[in-house]
Amino acid sequence: MIPSVPAVLVDLAGKVMASAAPDMNPTDRASTLGLSALLMGLAAEGLDSAAHHLVMENRAFRTLLAKGAAYAPPPVEHAEDDFRLSALAAENGRLRAALIVLQTTVEGRDEPMNDAIWAELLASTERRKTQGSAV
Repeated sequence: MIPSVPAVLVDLAGKVMASAAPDMNPTDRASTLGLSALLMGLAAEGLDSAAHHLVMENRAFRTLLAKGAAYAPPPVEHAEDDFRLSALAAENGRLRAALIVLQTTVEGRDEPMNDAIWAELLASTERRKTQGSAV
């Protein structure tokens, strides 16, 4: 599970507040503040790129769904004019569900289409990597 940026920020707020306690062990305070700084950097990176990643992914999913229309009808088009993360993520979930239906339909029947779907899922994962990603 990937925590949402708001959930990370709420957790960080608690950690920073706890670090202000005068009786906190200095070693624990340094560790907590160092972790908090790292998480704030990752949250900033995530916020900066989240909309871009979702828009790119949604476009790629729509293209794949249109190409696979002979196997599974694509979902009804929605105008992508609401760029709030919640709206983009909801559309991404809707398109991803349709892509799963398409993938299960073409698996074993249309190798190029199946390969294209998996290639996009891999590309999507690569786009979402952060500076702190292990791989």
